Amino acid sequence: VLEGLRSAGEAWIVGGWVRESLSGRHGKDMDIATTLLPGEVKQLFPRSLMVGEKYGTVMVRLDEEISEEVWEVTTLRSEGSYGDGRRPDEVIFGQSIEEDLGRRDFTINAMAIDSDGSLIDPFGGRSDLDDGVLRAVGVAGERLGEDGLRIMRAYRFLDSTDGMRSMEGSLRSAVRDNLGMLDVVSRER
Repeated sequence: VLEGLRSAGEAWIVGGWVRESLSGRHGKDMDIATTLLPGEVKQLFPRSLMVGEKYGTVMVRLDEEISEEVWEVTTLRSEGSYGDGRRPDEVIFGQSIEEDLGRRDFTINAMAIDSDGSLIDPFGGRSDLDDGVLRAVGVAGERLGEDGLRIMRAYRFLDSTDGMRSMEGSLRSAVRDNLGMLDVVSRER
């Protein structure tokens, strides 16, 4: 999938797979960020499912019928406000991996691996991962105020095998200040 995407544009491994690999574990799900637009991804991989095209997300399936593996591929983007407290009102597709990483929730999720296998880590996620500290990307209150699910994700990381032992102070304060955001998260979650 990476090879196919890189034949027409740029692509990086992002998110949890990067975090887990740096922790010595092998992630099962590999998310990929690309400069290609959703339609361009679909042209490369015709069996793809356009599950989140509005947000730039395509579930890539290979043409081989014996393989039912799926890769989540998302176009690099920046986001506008989050009017509903869960999803951005506006998505602007982009070309900068650093800008895309800057919209993410926590530093440990704001890392990427490029085509050379090098780590891109503009927010110090590797150091936070090593130190066991959960820290927001940018201003913690803004990150949590965008999406109520991020509060739940913060506690999931503290209760996981990822080695997160503490929340950085401004993130802890932002959780307290944004508890009302949990009201916009579905009850099922």
